[in-house]
Amino acid sequence: MNRLDIDRVSRRFGAVQALDGVSITLHAGEVHALMGENGAGKSTLIRILAGVDRPDSGSLVLNEKPLTLGQPLAMQQAGLRFIHQELHPVRGLSVAENMFLDHSYPTRLGLVHWREVHRKAEEALARLGLDRIAFKRPMSELGAGDQMLVRICGTLIEDEGQNAPWLYVMDEPTAALTGVESERLFSVIDTLTDQGAGVLYVSHRMPEVLRLSHRVTVLRDGKHIETVPRDETDQDRIIHAMTGRDLSGLFPERSSAIPPASQPALSVSSLSAGQLQRVSFSVRPGEILGLIGDLPRQHGKVLLDGMPLATKPADAWAKGLAYIPRERRAEGLMLDRSITENVALPHLTPFARGRFFVDPKHQKAVATKQGERMRLKHAHLNQPTRELSGGNQQKVVFARALAGNPSVLLLDEPTRGVDIGARFDLYRIIRTLSNAGKAIIMTSSDLPELIGLCDRIAILQEGRLVEIIDADGLTEASLLTRFYAEAKAA
Repeated sequence: MNRLDIDRVSRRFGAVQALDGVSITLHAGEVHALMGENGAGKSTLIRILAGVDRPDSGSLVLNEKPLTLGQPLAMQQAGLRFIHQELHPVRGLSVAENMFLDHSYPTRLGLVHWREVHRKAEEALARLGLDRIAFKRPMSELGAGDQMLVRICGTLIEDEGQNAPWLYVMDEPTAALTGVESERLFSVIDTLTDQGAGVLYVSHRMPEVLRLSHRVTVLRDGKHIETVPRDETDQDRIIHAMTGRDLSGLFPERSSAIPPASQPALSVSSLSAGQLQRVSFSVRPGEILGLIGDLPRQHGKVLLDGMPLATKPADAWAKGLAYIPRERRAEGLMLDRSITENVALPHLTPFARGRFFVDPKHQKAVATKQGERMRLKHAHLNQPTRELSGGNQQKVVFARALAGNPSVLLLDEPTRGVDIGARFDLYRIIRTLSNAGKAIIMTSSDLPELIGLCDRIAILQEGRLVEIIDADGLTEASLLTRFYAEAKAA
């Protein structure tokens, strides 16, 4: 079976030693998890495997034959394929056409041989048990999960002169997927390994790694810390290897009971929009309410501290409601602007100096305070947010929300794409906020996160709020049982 040896690979960028003599062996037929905090060297290693970067030293050896470094085509010809969380499908084309984006179209008499295109697409879908996805269906009609699966199927189409794919490098593949979509991906990964392919699986989600992997490699500060069989490790050992310290009690405990309140911090009455059908619930000051299901935009009655919620985002922020979106890069940050500017963005009125200017000293003071509160790792406050790691970018989004001292926070996948160390910091601040009386509503596809942080969890099915349950004593299995039981009933 195929074997790829990554042998003493090093790569430096200026003063930063991104990789320092890393050696890993990847085998066909197994899932090999690659873990580490942001900045550990995972992305650099993936870029070297893809042929995008050349290492300063070291080699890649496939079945005892050295590979040509720094050439993407050479890696493709060696049977390596790369699946990223950002797929960039051409939504206006069909499934089959998207599968052929990286391939030459078969031709006949100088024209595209569409029958052959469709045959190969259908054959690739069937190979992974995805016959339910019609090859003529527009890509725009598929969810993110099925788009991911189509991307994987596209790699099964073989071009002349290239080896069949045998190693799939998957970088945070479930970051944008729902629980159901993730399960479909896991099933496909099982099929791939059963058929003899190997998977290098990069993820911050510990339950996925512990479920899928055969072996686990941990990098820290560009160095190889350990590679161990899955059966010989656990969450605590992996966290210690990644961070160099014990993060006992991943989810901070509540310091006191939720205080009684004369009125909810936020109440929703007969909320309808899109698929939502007359949803009603409330959240008390100091409570964390989790949502599992869907929640489109509003049409109905929403009260913030007993008063109607403003319809304009700026007014909502001014009245104490802060929102942290799931897509921090696309929806949450001005990547080319400084940390200070990003933190200050929704709060310009308090920083005003006259009608047309803001006080830079006041802005910097607030950004400094919130950066320290979030344990933000940065070179300086004028640093563009694009240069920060994913976890620190997320901390900037949190810092901006907290700068206005909100009474209610809406958190949409608050730890998506965040490493375990930064995740622990975010859990700490979320719990600190709830202990201080802030009301929090959060969605997350990470079930342990929902159960570990939330006081109650609201289950939404087909636009209806079917049940709100206490999180105390819940397990992943019991939550999923309730969720799918409600789905069946719906």
